[in-house]
Amino acid sequence: MAQFVLAERIPRLLLSPQGGNTNTRCLFVHYFCRADCPYYAKAEILADYLQVNLPNFRIYKITQHPDNWEQWLHDICEKNGWKHKRSPIVWRELLDRGGKGLLLGGFNDFLEHAQHYYSITSDLLSEEMLQIGEENLQTHIQIEKEEEERKSLINPLQVWISSASAPACYHLIPLLANGEVFGITTEISIHLLDRYSCKEILHGTVMEAQDLAYPLLRSVSMHIELDEAFLQADVIILLDDILLERDTTSFENCIRQVNELCKVYGPLIEKNAKSGVRIVVAGKTFVNLKTLMIMTYAPSINPGNIIAMAMLLESAAKAMLARKLNMNSAGIKDVIVWGNITGSSYVDLSNAKVYRYDSAIWGPPSFSRPLLDMIYDSKWLHSEFVTALSSLNSREYHCVGMSPAHVIATVLRYWYQDSPPREIVSMGVLSEGQFCIPEGIVFSMPVSFQNGTWEVITETEINEKTQEIMDCLAYDLIQEKQVALGEIQKMQPYKKEVDTSFNIFSLLDNVEEEKVEKPKEELETLSSGSHQSETFEGEKSASFPDVD
Repeated sequence: MAQFVLAERIPRLLLSPQGGNTNTRCLFVHYFCRADCPYYAKAEILADYLQVNLPNFRIYKITQHPDNWEQWLHDICEKNGWKHKRSPIVWRELLDRGGKGLLLGGFNDFLEHAQHYYSITSDLLSEEMLQIGEENLQTHIQIEKEEEERKSLINPLQVWISSASAPACYHLIPLLANGEVFGITTEISIHLLDRYSCKEILHGTVMEAQDLAYPLLRSVSMHIELDEAFLQADVIILLDDILLERDTTSFENCIRQVNELCKVYGPLIEKNAKSGVRIVVAGKTFVNLKTLMIMTYAPSINPGNIIAMAMLLESAAKAMLARKLNMNSAGIKDVIVWGNITGSSYVDLSNAKVYRYDSAIWGPPSFSRPLLDMIYDSKWLHSEFVTALSSLNSREYHCVGMSPAHVIATVLRYWYQDSPPREIVSMGVLSEGQFCIPEGIVFSMPVSFQNGTWEVITETEINEKTQEIMDCLAYDLIQEKQVALGEIQKMQPYKKEVDTSFNIFSLLDNVEEEKVEKPKEELETLSSGSHQSETFEGEKSASFPDVD
């Protein structure tokens, strides 16, 4: 049995004639061509005619885009030891004997072969050939487009989580895999990234995640090598933190450690992640600064695709207010977090609204009332409310990790499937001068998510007092940036007096050092470089900087 192959730019055609008459052994003809090649159309009609009328004749057609044709032709000729330079290319293969194909040549050679063996030729006009060639090109482009769409449904979304030994990651995996975040038709692959010393924790997490058997969870893997971090990432969730050791480390040195961490992650993201990767920066310390430094060291990534999580603070404030009002926190909307999310922040209640509150005044689901009209205990707002919020970053509060996981999943769901209409979400984003905030710093402000992107809600009304507080918060963030970049050595206090009697606090003042004994090598940070850890084979491998 012989096989003929006919190849041309864009269409690649495989013709399989089976001999000179219906009694000869089976013959396959391969026809390869450029998709826009006019000779392909003429040869295709001839080949189809032979296939219909000769029961042992088979043809295989393959097309190549004009941009790819030259390279493809070079490779196929080099592989088979042929010499051919034009479109199409036709060869035959002896299927009953095996071995490489026998080159027939181009269009004229195939035509002569058909005339000699089958006494058949083609009389297609040149104008018709050109028209069919153009139609073939458009068809090929459409097929390629459909194939890419099909692959996008098949290829899972690549989700990377750093510091994956953190409790928040453990609770985050089921939320990401159940289909509610990325959509019920989107499969995902989750990659857990952490230090070598956390290998056993990662292994246990991978095993449990696999046991979940979520239909949309294609795979879960663990990674401890820096070089493979963020490969082909579509989504990156950074959970890394720097512990503030008040007795031994200055605030400025902690900032420098953050900068060193981002110096490692930024180039890796730039090198390994997809160009449209979306990055969520979370954690208990320096979230705004980490976000800004990732933008700095991964300059090719769109800054709009890198955001800092402020929803945890926002959700905690809503929960406290709901408990005060004896209602569900889902009924409290438009609480805004301004400033440095894990530093000096301002929780703005001036635009907050209460929905579905059980009182003498009742209305439809869209009916709302100003929150400050519902809370008459101003002393509580100025004391207990602020004190409780300022303790959110303590070790005891985050030991479970359920709340951080929930808000990360919620933000990603909004990013991929839109936030509720007219609902304000607090998010740390790069300032472009909105609300008179200086450009070039990451500042928490009100946003909404629509059509796969976010937009600052610039029509949000702010009063003079809020503007003064925002100026103070911006000053701190500018100084953090300057220390990180080495422009100044020490931060200076804000000199202008600001009325901070209402809902402004510093979360960093309440960050506690974890009282856990660690080996000396485990205490190394990025400021002293990456340490070396032994693999099971006894070889040295680059491990992750040990930042908690």
